[in-house]
Order: sequence, then C-alpha cells, then structure tokens
Amino acid sequence: MKTRLLLASLATATAMTFALPAFAADSAQDFVDKATAGGMFEVDSSKIAEGKAQDQSVKDFAQKMIDDHGAANAKLETIAGEQKLKVPTELDAKHKADLDTLQNSKDPVDGSYVQIQREAHSDAVKLFESYAKDGDNAQLKTFAQETVPTLKMHQEMIEKIATTMGTQTSATKSETPTVTVGDAPDPTPPLSGANSFTEDQAKSRIQDAGFSEVSKLTKDDLGIWRGEANKDGKNTTVALDYKGNVVAGTN
Repeated sequence: MKTRLLLASLATATAMTFALPAFAADSAQDFVDKATAGGMFEVDSSKIAEGKAQDQSVKDFAQKMIDDHGAANAKLETIAGEQKLKVPTELDAKHKADLDTLQNSKDPVDGSYVQIQREAHSDAVKLFESYAKDGDNAQLKTFAQETVPTLKMHQEMIEKIATTMGTQTSATKSETPTVTVGDAPDPTPPLSGANSFTEDQAKSRIQDAGFSEVSKLTKDDLGIWRGEANKDGKNTTVALDYKGNVVAGTN
C-alpha cells in the first residue's frame, strides 16, 4: 500500500511547473528578492506536504524545511533590513498558483513535493554559491556562504528520499523498452499510472519535447495519453505517461 501511494503521488510531479529561484543574482536586491521568494515557497510548500504526505520520511523532511528555511528567512530579513533593502512580503502569482495546485491535488503529494524540493535545492545551491563567490554586499555574501552547507545537506537528504522512491518505482515496471525522447525518461516508458496531465498539458509537454501537429490525444485505461504528431517531418504516434515521459512510435 505504501509503495502504491508513493507511485500515485508521482503522477502530479511533472504536471506542475513550479517557479524556482534563478541561478544567479545581479545585485544585492536581486539576491534578496530571489532568496526570499525561494525561502517562502520552501516553507509554504513544506507545510502542505507535512499535512498531506503519506510517507513519514517525506513528512519529516518537510518539517525540517519549515524549521531550517524559516530560520534562514528570518535571518535574511534582518540583514536585508539593516542594508536598507526591500524584502518581499508575499509570493508572486506564479508561486501562489503552484501552491494551490499542490494543495488541491487529489493524489498523494509525496512525489510532487519531492520533485519540487530536488529542483528547488538544485537552483538554490547555485544561487547561493554564486552570490557567496561574487556577491556585491559583504553581509549578504557572508550569509550566502554560511547557508550553502545547509542547502547542500538538504539536497543530499532529498536525493536519498528520491532514490528510495525510485527504487520502489522500478520494482513495478513491466513495460517493454521503446525509443524515447524528453527529459531523462525512465528506461521503460510509457509507464502506466494515475495521470494528472490535462489534455492541454499533455499536448504542451509533447510539443516541448520537439513534436508538432499534435492531435487525436486520448487517455487510455492505463493512464497514458496517446495521439499523433510530427517529428522531423515524419508523422508518428506518440505517448505521454504519468511521469511526463514522451515516447514516439507507440501503439
């Protein structure tokens, strides 16, 4: 049951396009804006996960994010105030929309939340490392330097959780390997599972993978969107599974 819940929760991970901090900051104010936005989103998304996640390791991680990022956010706000820099007080519309999507998800949020944290911490480490090296404000530069080890620790923790979930996922795979395109797909897509992509989202994902003229999309009883498209001037069948893998030449 636990494995099934984790698998189901992965369905929404790629269907949601989360706003993440940029990799570098152009100025002290830019760093404050991006770090604050990322920090607030970390805390708010973790509060949702703490209440809705099924796996205890995910819930424990979420609580740590609330504690650690809450403390970092408070410290950043203090430093920014001392430096006469403006601190954002609320999330932008995109972040709010992403939180709403997570909050309103009908599937377990474990997989979605883990994917958010993997991407967010990858970007946050780059943002903080960049400013720690080349920042234009001494106090903020020191703050970035002191925060990087914690962010890297979080990154290692979430990657371990993701690996565990991935191991559980691999134990359920029975599909035949096919030629795939897209972002690092599983070795045997398309994978069956609860698919939270809407038709419009599925079409957009397939187009992003380099296909055009996407048409006749229908979701089969395995949760896989199937249709027709054009790739490199050739017509082909195409499929999109619940993890966002785009697969050409499927039946």
